[in-house]
Amino acid sequence: MPSLRAVVLLGLSVVSVSYAAIVPGFNYGSQKVRGVNLGGWLVLEPWITPSLFDNTGDSRIIDEYTFGQYQDHAKALKVLQNHWNTWITEDDFKAISAAGLNHVRLPIGYWAFEVSGGEPYIQGQLPYLDKAVGWAGKYGIKVMIDLHAGLEGVPGSQNGFDNSGQKTDNPSWYLSQSNIDRSNAIIKRLADTYKDKSSVVSAIAALNEPAGFLGDQMLSVTKQYWRDSYGNVRYPYGSSQQSNTVLVISDAFQGLDAWKGFMPSPEYQGVMMDIHIYQMFSDGENARSNKEHIENACSWASPLSSFDKWVVVGEWTPAATDCAKYLNGRGKGARYDGTFPGSTGVGSCKGLTGKASSFSEEYKTFLRQYWEAQTSTYEKGNGWIQWAWKAEIADEWSYQAGLANGWIPKNPTTRKYPDICSPARISISV
Repeated sequence: MPSLRAVVLLGLSVVSVSYAAIVPGFNYGSQKVRGVNLGGWLVLEPWITPSLFDNTGDSRIIDEYTFGQYQDHAKALKVLQNHWNTWITEDDFKAISAAGLNHVRLPIGYWAFEVSGGEPYIQGQLPYLDKAVGWAGKYGIKVMIDLHAGLEGVPGSQNGFDNSGQKTDNPSWYLSQSNIDRSNAIIKRLADTYKDKSSVVSAIAALNEPAGFLGDQMLSVTKQYWRDSYGNVRYPYGSSQQSNTVLVISDAFQGLDAWKGFMPSPEYQGVMMDIHIYQMFSDGENARSNKEHIENACSWASPLSSFDKWVVVGEWTPAATDCAKYLNGRGKGARYDGTFPGSTGVGSCKGLTGKASSFSEEYKTFLRQYWEAQTSTYEKGNGWIQWAWKAEIADEWSYQAGLANGWIPKNPTTRKYPDICSPARISISV
């Protein structure tokens, strides 16, 4: 394409650069992303591996921050090292490739790179990130490295969820320039490390799920952070030379329409929007019938197909309830069965979560239909990355369990219900 002139923020300086088209390690414009999240590996989540938390015998341990805070360091490190060595291995990458998937999204927390000010996080994750990239290259899988947990403040996080590393009612990442600077430094480090490895590490997601619902200040900080991340990811050489690494930004819970026109092409290239679509984190969503869940999933076809950037649904699940143990936080119940504080309840969680051996054939049929409705719809955009590859006791969320038990096909393009999103053809178990 013709050379363009663009102004790109590089750290704290503004430079004029010659602009050329990106050649990413994966052809996001013509191929569909089909992948899984390696959730619960390098960032702990109580609902994915409840045994790690239950085995502490300490109810105060509810996230990775408290996992280090309330345990002997040596003991906690030993547990984590065993977890890192066993939860995801080369065999998992081999199986992911054999399942016809082409991407993994790999969440990692900032504390893998640096801790300060007495933060109790336990380090040691980075060698496993390197292993993952090596295994991905061996099996032809692209890696999207996701800074899943931003800087925490004292206290704080980018969203207050336990998957940010610290569960809190007062997320304060956006209130601290120091924390924002630290986040930028980590993205620079990641971009520099993998700038010549875009054939495997094809994309870097600068921050997972910043809480845009906190208001205008959070959104303003987030938008500037995306612009800074563009300079950091796309210009990692300290010059006008560009990388082929794609920058992934989040919709920050604002929906796609709120981001139309942001970082427009051709001034910005190699930018992908990541949106997460779940239907279980409110009473109303849990109360939906199976038919309504499928119809809602199908309704995303138009927003995804009409968006003005590459857009991938980077988190979603065939699960339709919040019944999984600790999904809402360790010690918290579920909205579906009314055990979550303030919830109204819909019915029993029995047979809707746990091991697949407890699932009825009718339920597994719904999981297959809901999985097909979502994957077919999300490919109206640029594809999908299911959350997650595996979970200890929540098979309804697990791609691995779905493969083994028949509600996920061995080939992700196979369809039992090719017209599932046609209103006249939706035939489901309710």
